[in-house]
Amino acid sequence: MKDPLITRIEVHEYAYTLDNLGTDYNGFNLVYSPGGKVEPKGHIIRILTDVGVVGEYAGGGDADYANLKRFKHYLLGRSALERERIYTDVNRALRQVARIGLAPVDVALWDLAGKLFDVPIYKLLGGYKESVPCYASTYHGDTVANGGLASPEAYADFAEQCLQMGYPAFKVHGWGRAPIAQEAATVLTVAKRVGGKMDLMLDPACEYTTFGDALKVGRACDEAKFFWYEDPYRDGGTSQFAHRKLRQLIHTPLLQTEHVRSLEPHIDFAIADATDFVRGDVGYDGITGMMKVAHACEALGLDIELHGPGPAQRQCMASIRNTNYYEMGLLHPNAPASHDPHLYKDGYRDSLDAIDAKGHVPIPQKPGLGVDIDWDWVTKQRTGMTVYE
Repeated sequence: MKDPLITRIEVHEYAYTLDNLGTDYNGFNLVYSPGGKVEPKGHIIRILTDVGVVGEYAGGGDADYANLKRFKHYLLGRSALERERIYTDVNRALRQVARIGLAPVDVALWDLAGKLFDVPIYKLLGGYKESVPCYASTYHGDTVANGGLASPEAYADFAEQCLQMGYPAFKVHGWGRAPIAQEAATVLTVAKRVGGKMDLMLDPACEYTTFGDALKVGRACDEAKFFWYEDPYRDGGTSQFAHRKLRQLIHTPLLQTEHVRSLEPHIDFAIADATDFVRGDVGYDGITGMMKVAHACEALGLDIELHGPGPAQRQCMASIRNTNYYEMGLLHPNAPASHDPHLYKDGYRDSLDAIDAKGHVPIPQKPGLGVDIDWDWVTKQRTGMTVYE
């Protein structure tokens, strides 16, 4: 069989609206806001070949596609099946820009390979799971007294709702700039209500200002027997020394490395005793890079937990032994999920009610990523398009 050669690369930009959402104090964190609207922007990359097979991936941000200009010349005319060569060459070439831009290309090439060989990606990876268990991952806390996540009790109510729906686990994203006593109270209140019935996690998303704040909430997590404690404070989730010190003072397992990229920094973090679970991100490292991290973690006896929902995450999780939960989110009792519901055909979705009675979601079974993008919808929402050939 002749290798398919890359002949054209397309980047489609689109925009859409999510209702009843806004942002909190600094304009970054999405929160419930009745009557509010946010207008996220999305990107889809398409890699076309001389044999007619096309790889697609919906994901990546402005920075990813700005950096694509740096290496488009390298991709055009190259075999679309040489994912490892492309990964290692581009990984080096983008070393001074944090390797931003590699991931969308890599995922699209995996989608292309799956379509060429007429199998879903997880089969190419040797996968075997047909569904994966989910945790409900909340939006950040808000200040809406009726129907919001405005208090520790409101988080506990939502956790109970998720438990009744079948979710086996629940993760809290707290408030921005909240009193630390309120953060600790949320941990203890949620645990009092559903502890022992579902696994519980906390992700402050690097909001805590000091090591002391992180320690106080970490001790609440200890008391509440939380499953993990993730990205607590303002180092941005990158300091090995600081998280090693935190691990020495609390018992709750840490989940770190969402904010480092590529194989070596992830494993350095683990070997430095700076984390217990390791975070992997298809959106940062692609499928090739993320699977490298997963297998390296397996060699260390550690679990990898994938960041965020999506078809690529499901395909990878189906191929990894040492992983626990799919992140379903962001979720709220009265706001839409944080991902566009119209992008894919055939009922694929990542939303509060997307799980089955066991709290699982299925692995898409069509070739490649296993999903079909609704191009009629994308065309109506499209705001721009760039072509390289």
